[in-house]
Amino acid sequence: MSLSERLTTMEEYQPWSAPGSRESSRNRKMSFNPVGAWTEAAGEVQPVGAFEVPKWKRCLQVFFACIYCLFAAGVVFGYAAIKPVLLEEGVYRNKCSKQELKDDVPICYEQELRLGRRNLTDQNGRLNLMFTIAAVSTNVVALPVGTILDRYGPRVSGIIGAISITLGSLLFAFAAQLPFDAYIPGYLFLALGGPFVFISSFQLSNTFPQYSGLILALLTGAFDTSSAIFLFYRLVYQATDGAFTPKKFFLAYLLVPAYILAVQVFCMPSTSYKTVGELVTEVEEDNSVHESDDEIEDQSTVQSLQDARRAHRDSIASEITALLGTKDGADQAKEEEKKRNKSGVWGALHGRTAAEQIKTPWFILITLFTVLQMTRINYFVATIRSQYTYIFHDYSKAVEINNFFDAALPVGGIISIPFIGLILDNTSTTFTLSLLVTIATTIGVLGVIPETWSAYGNIVLFVLYRPLYYTAVSDYSAKVFGFATFGKVYGLIICLAGLLNFSQSALDAATHKVFKNDPVPINVILLSLALLVGIALVAFVFRRSHKIMRENIEEEAEEARERLMPGVSVGVQEYGAVTANGNGTSPSGVEERRGRTM
Repeated sequence: MSLSERLTTMEEYQPWSAPGSRESSRNRKMSFNPVGAWTEAAGEVQPVGAFEVPKWKRCLQVFFACIYCLFAAGVVFGYAAIKPVLLEEGVYRNKCSKQELKDDVPICYEQELRLGRRNLTDQNGRLNLMFTIAAVSTNVVALPVGTILDRYGPRVSGIIGAISITLGSLLFAFAAQLPFDAYIPGYLFLALGGPFVFISSFQLSNTFPQYSGLILALLTGAFDTSSAIFLFYRLVYQATDGAFTPKKFFLAYLLVPAYILAVQVFCMPSTSYKTVGELVTEVEEDNSVHESDDEIEDQSTVQSLQDARRAHRDSIASEITALLGTKDGADQAKEEEKKRNKSGVWGALHGRTAAEQIKTPWFILITLFTVLQMTRINYFVATIRSQYTYIFHDYSKAVEINNFFDAALPVGGIISIPFIGLILDNTSTTFTLSLLVTIATTIGVLGVIPETWSAYGNIVLFVLYRPLYYTAVSDYSAKVFGFATFGKVYGLIICLAGLLNFSQSALDAATHKVFKNDPVPINVILLSLALLVGIALVAFVFRRSHKIMRENIEEEAEEARERLMPGVSVGVQEYGAVTANGNGTSPSGVEERRGRTM
């Protein structure tokens, strides 16, 4: 089996070429830059082949990356666990009103708004604002991370992440002694460091192409589990009766960025690893005959040079073949094609520009759905204790539910990983979106029922739904928009959703002022809006997927007709199945036709 066959089976995207383009997508570099293009811009670092690095070192790199992702990638999402510690320490307590202090409320409104906002100077509101800013920044920072990663490589990106985490830890450790409010910028820097170290680790899936899915699953699992770091700290804080203060914890936490810095300098690659397509292209473009050979008069010398080049090329091809494994290419190709056909939406907008794609209902509906779901998720994480305090009128019961949530959040992320893969690979996109809408609606209903079983059921579904939702949105984007514009389009979806999450402050204010701390009306409003948008999204995708499937059947029929009646080509050309010279099938023909009809 040739390396070209392996490209078909191992690459995560289907080759396509925009109308009028002469360059094969195989020759394009997979970019992490959401605002750039698939071109080799001047100054960008060039990737390295995994076979050029010893196997033991690649194993260590994957292991080290999983460790620092576990301790730093998504630590800020453990906010619900550290919030009680901050309240116990009296953070923003000075922002409470005299009446609230007199009533000795467990957490006052301005604490909730900041630690999240009536006027940004009031304790509870300020705490939530801190998380809101961190959550928004985590999404928005994906834009510059991609650019830095493409231009300077994963090592520089990882070092920037380590510096950001260091600043965040120092600000948080000494916040009580500083003359300004250091808690919000401290948590912000912790949030910014996560994407820099996490996103720069994605390229490590190319260290072992055979196990790229497993490596990504390990990194994603580490990211989800990292939210438990603050949970473990809170347990230690409570076990020591507050002796292990936030200052001591965050000074000790400085070991994490120090570890990241050391690993980046001494072990991690300075450039990203090549994708399978780039490896194959390297071999195919390594011609044993060079134009410079004509300038050499001695033919024996020319022959020796060509033999040496051919041997080098064969050696590289052998190493790449060993790297990719021995599974039959035809079988893998059939498996990948089967998965794509099952989705029902593969290639819907492939071949279109990002500007054209974002004007379609495909983009508008998934963006609205993402904005609403992300707002619901972050609102619940930030206010779970105060919500259940009101629903049950029992602060101690709310604390128990909060504690269960803190433990379930990272566990749910790990448990759901294999099931997410099964769902996305073996069901249609319409089914996946329907499942998301159904679970989200169930979570919303359970969240407003004042029963203990409902509260725990809500949390169990929530922790399983959260990773499925995030993965499904990226899967939808890849299948519908394609990898050529994936960074731009998906980055824009997440960026808009993150920016609009600032509305959480308004939701907090409405809950406190308009609904007298009752979270049910806000939850019902969000549930209703998400359900309406979800139904519209599912209905649209269902209708369009059937149209795509019908077009696929029509093309297969025309291709069969071409094979049975090779002299007949007029009817086939009508569907774009024959290339311009009339002697082969264009891999982009179907997608270009879909782009015109979508």
